[in-house]
Amino acid sequence: MLHTEGDYAEWAFPADPTAVRRARSAVRAQLAAWDLDELGDITTLLVSELVTNALRHAAGPIGVRLFRPGTPHDARGTLLVEVSDPLPDPPRARTATADDEGGRGLQLVAGASRRWGTRPGDPRTGGKTVWFELALPG
Repeated sequence: MLHTEGDYAEWAFPADPTAVRRARSAVRAQLAAWDLDELGDITTLLVSELVTNALRHAAGPIGVRLFRPGTPHDARGTLLVEVSDPLPDPPRARTATADDEGGRGLQLVAGASRRWGTRPGDPRTGGKTVWFELALPG
């Protein structure tokens, strides 16, 4: 883990096949530390989808960040999850047919999250960030 401050955690993973497993493990452990185990399954599933997309389409480090409100009853009431990669092109949602082996990741993110979107990365380094929000339990 690169940085953790109570309501913020961030990791960088090399673009290799272990990135998905390592990202899931780091996210699940951080959610447990924040007493947000309820969000573990859905958060790790969606992070897996986005990290897998980054591995398929970009070469370079993959960043994963979690943000949570300062208190459990914060008006924002959401967990914000971000996955960044060095490819500037935004992801394109597509409709997968029953026989397609891929193409459902963004549909899954859109259907399971409160909101989701993309934004350009840091102007100095380029890339993009795909983010989603999940409602906090309670």
